[in-house]
Amino acid sequence: MDALLFNVTTAALLVVLFLGGRTAVGAETVPQRRVPWAAVALTAVALAGVVLQLVWAGAMDALDSDPGKAGWWRPITSVFMQNGGVGGTAWNIGTLAAVAALAEWFWGAPLMLALFAAGALLPDLVDRLLGMASDSADPRNFAGSSGATYFLGATTAAVLLLRGRTPRERLLALAGPALGLAMWFAQDNAHGLVAVDGFLLGVVVWLLARPVLRPERDLRQPPRITVGALTTLLRRGGTTAK
Repeated sequence: MDALLFNVTTAALLVVLFLGGRTAVGAETVPQRRVPWAAVALTAVALAGVVLQLVWAGAMDALDSDPGKAGWWRPITSVFMQNGGVGGTAWNIGTLAAVAALAEWFWGAPLMLALFAAGALLPDLVDRLLGMASDSADPRNFAGSSGATYFLGATTAAVLLLRGRTPRERLLALAGPALGLAMWFAQDNAHGLVAVDGFLLGVVVWLLARPVLRPERDLRQPPRITVGALTTLLRRGGTTAK
């Protein structure tokens, strides 16, 4: 029962962060936006990590982030290792693709990638500075992209706190860190704690970078290939194949 509750709350937090990010970007604007190629590339690297695990039995031992093992590369490579079975891997890859796309549309590709890297590196550093244990109630915490994904999703959702047009949007922004803290204190669920870290960094980055960010750039100068155009093309291809 505890494991089921852990999984349900973890999924619920991601849904809240996704809704916040989608609202920040503007759900109605998605078909008009360019294909998020950096998010596509990031997802492709994560998929390559899955393939590597399938063809190399020693991939996890060589690339995970077990603190008992040496290797400067492990904090980054561990993000692209998956250790949650078929269902957990599918969830991690799918949510990474969706969250990274929203983040790229809002922050831009370079900043999105930097924030994703921060999600892989900063939480453990913060834990050490505060003297907190970096262990999670989830025994798979030495590998997986979920932590960086939740961190990245929280950065975009956090913008609603300052940029939200209605009280409801601001409450949606606050729901992420509130649920995250509740999960951390009640379950020792590290997904909640990294979401709080990402939320705080998102607020700071928005305040500092706001003058140069252009989240509506795709709407002012529509790209040649939009999400809507690509979706229509894929649908036509599927219809023709039938």
